[in-house]
Amino acid sequence: WRRWLFATNHKDIGTMYLWFSFTMFISGGILALGIRTELFMPGLQVFEPQFFNQLTSMHGLIMVFGAIMPAFVGFANWMIPLQIGAPDMAFARMNNFSFWLLPPAALLLVASFFVPGGAIAAGWTVYAPLTLQMGMGMDMGIFALHIMGASSIMGSINIITTVLNMRAPGMTLMKMPMFVWTWLITAYLLIAVMPVLAGAITMTLTDRHFGTSFFNAAGGGDPVMYQHIFWFFG
Repeated sequence: WRRWLFATNHKDIGTMYLWFSFTMFISGGILALGIRTELFMPGLQVFEPQFFNQLTSMHGLIMVFGAIMPAFVGFANWMIPLQIGAPDMAFARMNNFSFWLLPPAALLLVASFFVPGGAIAAGWTVYAPLTLQMGMGMDMGIFALHIMGASSIMGSINIITTVLNMRAPGMTLMKMPMFVWTWLITAYLLIAVMPVLAGAITMTLTDRHFGTSFFNAAGGGDPVMYQHIFWFFG
């Protein structure tokens, strides 16, 4: 277990990302089966409408932040050092930390189903003003997204540093495989947009608990502003 818990080898960490992604893919898939079960016939079959909204919202969040993104980061960890001739990623221990932020975040997300009021039911886009009316599951979701965002930012810093500083002699930028290029660009984009998402959900959090009115029209705020911020990230 020490090999995996304290892993600094890029292949081991890539493998853990892929296993984590697969686990989340199954979890999100089970939620999708719930959605399809309800939609199998017209009318209400199995789930209350509010729980159905939780299923759709959590399916989206788990698939995007728990399955798709970690899968690609897993491939990045595995392939980038091999494809540019680097011995490992630039910051091997930060690489380990980037991964181990994800399981607690996933647990927070999944556990939000079991708290009073249930999980996020405002769609995976977490739109205001719905987000201002949810229970503590919403706060757990916001915290989980913060943690996953931190993981993404650290992973991106690692990838950029590795690609720019650790290429083998003769491996110029224009000789790099397309996969490395796509990740170099993606890493810059992630560093640009993850703090924007963090800002949007932090504003949601302060609207919920600290009396601000960023997205609350009654206090002079604007729910549409949330959409602008979110889709800048998106």
